[in-house]
Amino acid sequence: MINWKKNFDTYSRVLLLLLLIGIMAVARPGSFWTYENIATVMFQQAPFTILMSFGMTLAIITKGIDKSMGSVLVLSNALCAPFLKAGQYFLGVFLALGIGGASGALNGLLITRVGIAPFIATYGVDFIALGLAFVLTNGGYVYGFSDSFRLLTNGTLIPGVPNIAVITLLIFLVLFFITRKTIFGRQIYSVGHNFNAATLSGIHAKNTVLIVYIINGLLATVTGILYISRLNAADPNISGSFTLDSIAATLIGGTSFGGGKGSVVNTVIGALIIVFIRNSMNVLNVSTNWQQVMVGAVIVISVFYEWFTNRMAKAEK
Repeated sequence: MINWKKNFDTYSRVLLLLLLIGIMAVARPGSFWTYENIATVMFQQAPFTILMSFGMTLAIITKGIDKSMGSVLVLSNALCAPFLKAGQYFLGVFLALGIGGASGALNGLLITRVGIAPFIATYGVDFIALGLAFVLTNGGYVYGFSDSFRLLTNGTLIPGVPNIAVITLLIFLVLFFITRKTIFGRQIYSVGHNFNAATLSGIHAKNTVLIVYIINGLLATVTGILYISRLNAADPNISGSFTLDSIAATLIGGTSFGGGKGSVVNTVIGALIIVFIRNSMNVLNVSTNWQQVMVGAVIVISVFYEWFTNRMAKAEK
């Protein structure tokens, strides 16, 4: 017998993505359904949202959230951009990864050792990181990077496929393997499902959460470096959109705020939905303010859908 409920939950996100693309292809074939627009979405916009959403997914699986990822991205950019511009790539990347890892460790320690709620802890680090970034840059852009550095994302080692897509795919495969095939991956889900039970079963739950937030910081840093390479600019004003979109993509991908449930595969689909929603609204000349309203609505609807399905599951029992 076919389990329609399970199949719907599994494939509804893919159907929603295809429906969105289909509607826009019919409504705006000359501006939306073109190679240039689809390539822009897939290779210039989606990779950044996908990478940030991976980190948010790991945090929410552990029953937390990382409000600081966007600001950690901005701070790491502010620190490494002058070195990258000067051609000191190793030092620039080392500094960026250092600040990303340290920020993630600070989040993890505040949550696991001090006992601060994840939202409050990461919100505090978010303010610190963003404030330091504006101090370092005076709120201005850093631009004019070398062509050799820009090949990191704009080059094509595989003909027809930009390097940024290859890098994103490699990171996806690493995280997929970690979450599905390793003991540490199983520990992440166990901690999110029941922190105390995981601890009693012998899992170092606090260390697991700490490592997750360090990974988040590193993912934010990598995203920031790729952002500089792709767009030829370090922009201190982008933290909010990255964070909001990553939360929306994670939730629409089915990761549960209740913890212990989520998948990087579904997060990719959720990120593509968010990116195509933004792109569709740009094609329709909808203001950025209404785009923020739409992404916020997606978050609310996703939370409501989770609540509704959980209630229905309890009623069936």
